[in-house]
Amino acid sequence: MTDRILIVEDDERIRSSMRLSLEQEGYSIDEAASGEEALDLFDAEQPDLVLVDLMLPGMDGFECCRALRRHAAVPIIMVTARNDTHDVVAGLEAGADDYVTKPFVPKELAARIRALLRRARADDQESTALNFGDFELFPDEGVLRRGDGTEVHCTRTEFRLLCELASTPNKVLSRELLLEKVWGYDYFGDSRLVDVHMRRLRTKIEPDPAMPRYLQTVRGMGYKLVP
Repeated sequence: MTDRILIVEDDERIRSSMRLSLEQEGYSIDEAASGEEALDLFDAEQPDLVLVDLMLPGMDGFECCRALRRHAAVPIIMVTARNDTHDVVAGLEAGADDYVTKPFVPKELAARIRALLRRARADDQESTALNFGDFELFPDEGVLRRGDGTEVHCTRTEFRLLCELASTPNKVLSRELLLEKVWGYDYFGDSRLVDVHMRRLRTKIEPDPAMPRYLQTVRGMGYKLVP
């Protein structure tokens, strides 16, 4: 089955260029010129991945990401005009899994898309339950559950990151290794992705995110999960 990608970009020239390059890679493409249109298209077409420009008219890309993330685990790649730390971090905090900076090389964009789609499919095939503290992880269901039965909502990437750490408790995993494991071997790495998603996870599972009990930083080395 052909993977379907939704491009959310208000600049028609850029949108057309992205559509043509991705169609050449074999993807089926839907296009939206605004966040509002994107949400309607998403409900109608259920794409496998969404590309969202941050600087959209009306509903901006940040709010579009948040709206998508509220009811879908679909992989999201944000597109930004600047490699600005604030924009990148804000976009990841809004729920994006990855980002590309304009102008981007089409082959690099295609590689990032392949990596996210490959990981999404791999997630659907995992089945072994993982445990730490008062939590249970169910990779086959994409569910993180507390001991009292309540579920903790995570994005797909947050969940993958937590599974990687939980599968090797007490072992330090470097940012580079986590980028390879979670974002894909052909990912063009940026350690901010790991740091931002780790911060988001801590706010969801740690009693005190400022003093993490489970997701610990090992200075100069990376992160580890202490069960």
